[in-house]
Amino acid sequence: MKRKYIILASVAMLASPALAQETYQSAALATENLNGTARYVGMGGAMEALGADISTISSNPAGIGLFRKSQASVSGGVVFQDDVNRHPALGMNFTKGDKTNASFDQIGLVWAIRTGQKSFLNLAFNYHKSANFDQIITAGAPLSKASQNKLTAMKDRAIANGYVSKYSWSGIDDNYRAVMNTTTDGNSNTVMDYLDGTGYAFGQYRHGYIGEYDFNVSGNINNRVYLGVTVGIHDVNYRGDSWYAEDLEGNKFSDAYEWVDIDGSGFDVKAGAIFRPMEYSPFRVGVYINSPVMYDLTIHSRGALAMTYYDESGQPVTVQPKGGDATAGYDFRLNTPWRFGVSVGHTIDNILALGLTYEYSDYSAIDNRFDDGVDYYGDNTSSSDRIMNDNTDYSLKGVSTLKVGLEAKPVKGLSVRAGYNYVSPKYRQRGYRDGTIPSPTEDMRYDMSTDYTNWKSTNRLTFGLGYAFKNFNIDLAYQYTTTDGVFHPFMDYYDDYNSEYNNVATASKVNFKRNQLLMTLGYRF
Repeated sequence: MKRKYIILASVAMLASPALAQETYQSAALATENLNGTARYVGMGGAMEALGADISTISSNPAGIGLFRKSQASVSGGVVFQDDVNRHPALGMNFTKGDKTNASFDQIGLVWAIRTGQKSFLNLAFNYHKSANFDQIITAGAPLSKASQNKLTAMKDRAIANGYVSKYSWSGIDDNYRAVMNTTTDGNSNTVMDYLDGTGYAFGQYRHGYIGEYDFNVSGNINNRVYLGVTVGIHDVNYRGDSWYAEDLEGNKFSDAYEWVDIDGSGFDVKAGAIFRPMEYSPFRVGVYINSPVMYDLTIHSRGALAMTYYDESGQPVTVQPKGGDATAGYDFRLNTPWRFGVSVGHTIDNILALGLTYEYSDYSAIDNRFDDGVDYYGDNTSSSDRIMNDNTDYSLKGVSTLKVGLEAKPVKGLSVRAGYNYVSPKYRQRGYRDGTIPSPTEDMRYDMSTDYTNWKSTNRLTFGLGYAFKNFNIDLAYQYTTTDGVFHPFMDYYDDYNSEYNNVATASKVNFKRNQLLMTLGYRF
């Protein structure tokens, strides 16, 4: 994408509020990473039947019931991203984004209480970072007879011809209509004109996290049956900055900026069990179920748009919507999908431990909800956003996660670990971020961006080392995560009567490669 780029000292902001929840944002908030203690991560998290690691508190709570001694642990490390390709056009204008970030990942305590010769009642608390949003994405590709502003123009024409109930009008549409010229359509309606694009560049920096605070009660019956329940509190801290630019016909170009903060909290309940089917065998089977996380969230956002061209003397002229730097806030609810899991584990002579876990969660069942405020009785109420949920059902699907792991103890005190995860895609390749969803939904009315990425499967490789001496242990882990995706700058639009009005975006391949180094310090008492 070749362009003479102008750094704007200031940019015009939204003429209306910026963003609300939508399918792709909700999917990001509902996604969890593999994280916890270094032992858990080093074994690929495949410990839901093996238990005796505090990180199982957030998946199979029965795993806490296998502790025989009380234990405290704390974990932290560093996360860094590979292959951050900065598109040449991004240059000085999208320099945000640290590829390397320190991370405090876990702290917890298990208190083991003996209640019989072979029975325990255990209480536990654990904090861990269930999602780390640190991510830099860049993309760019040519455009042919398509642009972001053309999508707005097509919606404007449809609404002008009476299709008001079929199309919504968003913040970015307001801004484009404020800077674009007008024309007359075939029905003599005054409508927004458009400019075809010749290429685009995109840069996004996401950061922040979801912190999960888990409280657990668990125990065992005669060393054969282990049961546990966990109540979790989730703390959302999401930050996102993005920039989208297009080269347009007529030696013009546009720049759209977006800044998003999402904060809030939620809670869930998790229950699980582990069984030893054979009395004299260490072979174990684990089953668990996690309820949806029921979030109460708030978005604060800002957005910007500027259209620039060169006059006859070669000087840049910038057209911006009237008004200053505007902000918007929006409260909403979100219920993530249920999660189900089954796991098996086996140990051999206290030398080798093997674990295998399968999880399933249907992301198409994510429930985007309106915050309806306080009812007559003083209770906070919400209702499902039916239209947005239809798009979620169309764009997302069920996700299967397979985790395998092993731990070997070649000499006393030393542990060597390895693991692998496969996570199937949650996005359908036909899925899209619908920019035309009609009222009364609030979701798209506040949008100031149109991009979305259909991520494919995720693969994780993990390795770890551990050393125990007296009552202390130190564990190290390395995790490599890779995911490919297809980036779309805006949804495709097809006109049933005139192909000249078709607005089909050029997709761009993107990838996300993350490395994590993690260390856990533990003490048994």
